[in-house]
Amino acid sequence: MKHLLLAATAALVASPALADITVEIPFTAEIAGAPFACTESYTGLGSAATEVQFLDFRLFVSSANLIAADGTRVPVALEQDGAWQIENIALLDFEDGTGSCANGTPQVNTTLRGTVPEGEYRGLEFEVGVPFDWNHGDPTTAPAPMNLTAMFWNWRGGYKFVKIEFSPTAPSGMSMTAEGHSEDATHGQGPRGWMLHLGSTQCAAPEATTPPSEACANPNRVAVALPDFVPGESTVVIDPAVVVAGADLTQNTPETSPGCMSFPNDPDCNTVLPRLGLAFNAFPAEEQLLVSMR
Repeated sequence: MKHLLLAATAALVASPALADITVEIPFTAEIAGAPFACTESYTGLGSAATEVQFLDFRLFVSSANLIAADGTRVPVALEQDGAWQIENIALLDFEDGTGSCANGTPQVNTTLRGTVPEGEYRGLEFEVGVPFDWNHGDPTTAPAPMNLTAMFWNWRGGYKFVKIEFSPTAPSGMSMTAEGHSEDATHGQGPRGWMLHLGSTQCAAPEATTPPSEACANPNRVAVALPDFVPGESTVVIDPAVVVAGADLTQNTPETSPGCMSFPNDPDCNTVLPRLGLAFNAFPAEEQLLVSMR
């Protein structure tokens, strides 16, 4: 028996633990299947088949898991790069500050970088959004990328999980400024921009500048599951065209913010949030359509 125990112990010592392997998960931005660029315009968007130019295209993703061969969800340990990734959160930035994205930044980030234990993986899951414990802090003192105030909404709502903004190209009576924004020369009726801002809403807090202590009534984090994703082969695609396909991008409900900003009772979100896989007012959640893969 003693010899058997010694042999078993020797075998355990001789068997090395599985090493971690580096994994990169590429993302790309598209508009109705066409590559996204700040210098391009895109036709046929929304229910009015509007031509638009994009002003911004950024989003947070978090809690990425690869799916092992036995179905186990294996967290991707993100590289803590001091710029784009912190803990299990990453900022994806597709705009480059050129063309109509003049208010953006020249830096872009289109890849999640991290490690997982060595093994075979097929499938990817993550959330579009920021976890509650990071969502309501002070962006002026937060580490990168949570210090980007352009992605912060307010103390109660927290961060803008998705910030995709565009503007109709000059319709009749309107012209484009050098910065790519529409300028109304005839006091027309259409919106100067159409914004898709996704974030948490109905977050209870005693004061406007006090973070909520309990989960918001509408967390609005989007669950994404890509069961056919193959590391090293597949690319994650972010395409908002089908999400806004039912919205008239030339109009905006009076007395509301331009476009859909996730707030309850904004009719401009009626056809948008359900296509993000989120229930909105009386409209049930549909299949998530913002994220796919190829």
